[in-house]
Amino acid sequence: MTAVERLSVTACGPGVEFDQVSLTLGRTPILDHVSFSIRPGSVHALVGPNGGGKSSLIKTLLGQMPHQGRLCLNWPGEPGLIGYVPQALEFDRGLPMTVDDFMAAMCQRRPAFMGLSRKVAPAIGEALERVGMQDKRKRRMGALSGGERQRVLLAQGLIPAPQLLVLDEPMSALDEAGAQVFERLLKDWRQAGVTVVWIEHDLAAVKRLAERVTGLNRQVLFDGPPEQTLSPERLLTLFSTHPKAHGSALS
Repeated sequence: MTAVERLSVTACGPGVEFDQVSLTLGRTPILDHVSFSIRPGSVHALVGPNGGGKSSLIKTLLGQMPHQGRLCLNWPGEPGLIGYVPQALEFDRGLPMTVDDFMAAMCQRRPAFMGLSRKVAPAIGEALERVGMQDKRKRRMGALSGGERQRVLLAQGLIPAPQLLVLDEPMSALDEAGAQVFERLLKDWRQAGVTVVWIEHDLAAVKRLAERVTGLNRQVLFDGPPEQTLSPERLLTLFSTHPKAHGSALS
């Protein structure tokens, strides 16, 4: 999307502001005075080493972790819906749960064993079509490949349509075709003005697809456009065991 096209999109998602957010579990500091902002309707990536606090930060955003400091969602109007796509789905693969059963359990109030409700069935069909899983609706979840399960997780993140979407390494299990599906979805979300918060290890994908990126290793080490921030020097600092102070951050 060009700069002119980006300006023409009306954001339906919120801006997000982290102001001196800290988190300590027991005696272990997880987040240390984290401060940065996410623009409304933007695709904002979080990168950093395992154990650097990325997942804890989004759990804080989702209200699942206690924290110190201020975290503010600035909605353009009435508060909207927040969607979440986890990194992986943990379940007993021996369960006779089909793709339709899973979608029903995640997307409707009616018990899944009663089948899809007429109210959500069209939306579920459309979501599975968008991720290329329409022809595997009757397959057992346990029989799917890791990439196929990840596509199903992306599909459930589409229902109901969120205005703020949090993605935890959605490309981790995707093959090339699945990555292309994800890129199309990301384009759709951007064009719809959805605010996307995206944890990702694939730095090439981040550089290509994100509008802004924050490097996090317990504290913010850089924050800015990917083409400026993802330099070898900053990445070396980011993935080192002992992060340096805030002096390397970009505004």
